[in-house]
This record gives sequence, structure tokens and C-alpha cells, in this order.
Amino acid sequence: MSDRLIKFLFRGAPVRGELVHVSDAWREMTAHQSYPPPVKRLLGEMVAAAALLASNIKFNGALIMQVYGDGPVKLLVVECQPDLALRATAKLRDEPIDEGASMGALINRGGRGRFAITLDPRDPLPGQSPYQGVVSLDGESMADVLESYMRRSEQLETRLILAADDDATAGLLLQRLPDHGGGRPVTDEDAWDRAITLGAMVQPEELLRLTPETLARRLYGQEKLDHQATLVPRFACTCSRERIGRMLVSLGQEEVDSIIHDLGTVHVTCDFCSREYSFDAVDVAQLFASGDTARPDDRRH
Repeated sequence: MSDRLIKFLFRGAPVRGELVHVSDAWREMTAHQSYPPPVKRLLGEMVAAAALLASNIKFNGALIMQVYGDGPVKLLVVECQPDLALRATAKLRDEPIDEGASMGALINRGGRGRFAITLDPRDPLPGQSPYQGVVSLDGESMADVLESYMRRSEQLETRLILAADDDATAGLLLQRLPDHGGGRPVTDEDAWDRAITLGAMVQPEELLRLTPETLARRLYGQEKLDHQATLVPRFACTCSRERIGRMLVSLGQEEVDSIIHDLGTVHVTCDFCSREYSFDAVDVAQLFASGDTARPDDRRH
């Protein structure tokens, strides 16, 4: 099954929906990682949610979801570009994780977990900086957290159903838009109630195994839907030698020189794609002498 995201509007109603299925890109994202099953499921649900939310934002930049956990999971990060290029990573504390661990036990054990969405502009205008909204981790699932965030930050009533396993991640998003939005006449007052009632019937296995088109027909075959363009999520990492060089410069010359002194080389592995970059003493001297983080031979990594 190919990766795809479909969007649709309920005719005569301020209700929009989306279905996403990500399998090829999800396997690429996690091919070099060995996350415990509950961590992988949680990260996968965030990947599906990021694609669903990013596809509705008119914004030239990345949508970044972050969970700062106070349990065995320290950090979850998902980044989605405007073209639905996705990457994801997780940072874990050195403690055992039970296969049946709940979301709360993983990331909100002491009630201090936080969820953040950042909009990072690709070509920011003068004075423009990334926007970030941060909320507490309210709810028993990632869908609960995101629905709460949308109510607080965007004032949009939202329903999310998310699922993930080793092979795929998928989700359904429904949003109730302002009645006056888009200049569409409202002739179906009950569409929202029907949409969420029917959506609640979908099972995780259906999300993960059926195409978005098939699932849309199964759920809303009796509804009048206006379908929009189909999008294709994919895996892509934005790491580069230049970016890693800028990161080293930000650490300061004293710290980087101390690593060179102890190890002879600075090795950096990308958390998202596991690509390795190496900087020797000459590389580091050039970084701090000129601020130039690129090398003529960028193939060496």
C-alpha cells in the first residue's frame, strides 16, 4: 500500500476530514532504531498527526511536534515539511520500559510532561521568528493531547483517531470549521455529529490495513463529500554537514577543541537518519576561523 493522505469536505457543512496512511516512510524512519513497542506506537501516532495537521497549514516552513517527558521517555520529536516530508526520533532514559506501558507512564509519570508545536519558517521575514505553543499532557492518549491543544491554541473542535505498529502509522482527522469559513453556505447542520459518530466506529486495524480511499467510502459512503487533492507523505532527513558544523560552532570552540584533544575527531550521528559525520582538527579549525561549515568534499561523513 502506498503512502497517501486524502482530504475531503462535507458538502453544505463546515466540516473537513482527512485520512492518512504512512507505511514505506514509517519503516524508513525507524529502520535504524530499536524503540520499545509502546514508544514506537506513540512516536508513530505523532507522525500521522503531524502529517494531518501540517497539510492544513498555509505556512512555508516546518511543523515540529515535541513531547518533553518526565518518565522513561525523555523526548519525542516529529518534523513535517510543507510537502509532507517527515522525520522522527525518540530519546529514552536509561530505565526499563514495560511493553504494556500507558502513555502516562511513558511521558507523564509525575505530571510534568509537556507537549509543544513549533512552526519554523523556511524563509523568515525580518523580525519573524518561529511560533511555539506549549501545553500540558492532558488525556490518556496522543489523540487526547492533540485535541486539547487544538481547542486551546486554535479554537477548533477536532477529533483524531490514531494508530501505529511496526509496519504503518495512520490517522483520521475531523475538524469543525467556523460556520462562516470559506464562504460555503451551511445547509447541513447535523453533519458534524454524524461525522464524529461514524468516525468513532473505525478500528485501529482498519486504519492500518485499509487505503484512505477505501476507509473513506466505508465510513462516509452515504455522505456527500467534496474530495481535494491527494498528498504523498515521505521520509526525508534535512541533516547536512553544514548544519552539523553550525551546531558545533554553537557549542563553542573550547568544548569542541577539548573533544578533539581527547578523541582526535568529533563524530556526530544524526538522531533522525543515523548518518554519521566526522570532523578532524583541521575541519574544526576551519569552522571557527571562517564560520564556513561546508567542505568542498561533502561526501565524507
